[in-house]
Amino acid sequence: MSHTYPVYRDLAGQVALVTGASSGLGRAAAIALGQAGVRVVVNHPPSDDSRGRALAVVAEIEALGGEALAIAGDVSREDQVDGLMAEAVARLGTLHLIVANAGIERRSAVEDMTLDSWKAVIDVNLTGAFLTARGAVREFLRRGVPAAGTAALGKIVFTSSVHETIPWAFQSNYAASKGGIALLMRSLAQELAPRKIRVNSVAPGAIKTAINTDAWSTDEAREKLLTLIPYGRVGEPEDIAGAILWLLSDASDYVNGTSLVVDGGMLLYPSFRGDG
Repeated sequence: MSHTYPVYRDLAGQVALVTGASSGLGRAAAIALGQAGVRVVVNHPPSDDSRGRALAVVAEIEALGGEALAIAGDVSREDQVDGLMAEAVARLGTLHLIVANAGIERRSAVEDMTLDSWKAVIDVNLTGAFLTARGAVREFLRRGVPAAGTAALGKIVFTSSVHETIPWAFQSNYAASKGGIALLMRSLAQELAPRKIRVNSVAPGAIKTAINTDAWSTDEAREKLLTLIPYGRVGEPEDIAGAILWLLSDASDYVNGTSLVVDGGMLLYPSFRGDG
């Protein structure tokens, strides 16, 4: 059964691009946007397996009465991001909403981390976010007028992480990429606000996705993880999708340059409760 989200009527009829939307948080965000009446571009990596998952997301959105299409593109490649943007605009007319979500992990102790592992994470998570945002801004400025009934010329939401704040041993490449997104987002928000382009990010804590299955899929792992979460449950992708939906709507029109943490209180550092 599909999740029920608040209704943001200003979103209906707008066009959104969600990168990395064939699974996990991107999939949930794409479906939430489709339910809101947004026409959704479901981006996926250029592989047959990812294509199949992206088409399943499109089918789910269509079954809910929405409109979506799947477009392949490696967000770490400038030519592919440019092609993704061009195809989306050619097929749907423009873009109004961007969820720069695509991300990967490559866990390793620093002494064993290869340059390829470092670059793979930085290239997808950080450079991909930059290329996606740059392409979006170019399209917003080309169009030049907001969508009917909405305030901003365009809106960008990055998927960051609590690890933009919390150091992460054995994931230094990932933490560095998310720390970079935090300042990329704030810098773009400062730069673009006078042009009525809003830029924010959502910073998830522990969420049940395939990227971190080992952390929550067994009773033992889940209980260990819950010691870090005061609210007492592991997050669902729909928790993040709801936050993204709000950030893209006019309900958050005065929110700009903000990282919305959705983590059940993980950033409260529960180990310091009481005597610490």
